[in-house]
Amino acid sequence: MGRWLAGRLMKEPGLVSCQQPAHRYKRGGHEHIAIPNHPERQFAVTGPNQVWCGDVTCIWTGKRWAYLAVVLDLFARKPVGRAMSFSAGQQTDHQSAGNGMGNPW
Repeated sequence: MGRWLAGRLMKEPGLVSCQQPAHRYKRGGHEHIAIPNHPERQFAVTGPNQVWCGDVTCIWTGKRWAYLAVVLDLFARKPVGRAMSFSAGQQTDHQSAGNGMGNPW
């Protein structure tokens, strides 16, 4: 049985399909922001606290997403700051960077 016949047969008693509509993808064409790469992928650091690197990751906590921002010292390859939040934003990033400035991990 095809979908048109099934649709016509369902329409007679007033039945409606509960199938979700197809997902519509965004169209391309918008410009991406170019962010400069300051380390230029030169990760051979000669001492501590010269180059820090950071990343934000999303963690599913069972009911909602949590965002973990971590700042690493590239010489020691250890975290120097971190912050966790339930909303993604610059404040989480700033807290993780500020957490590493003079505060022990």
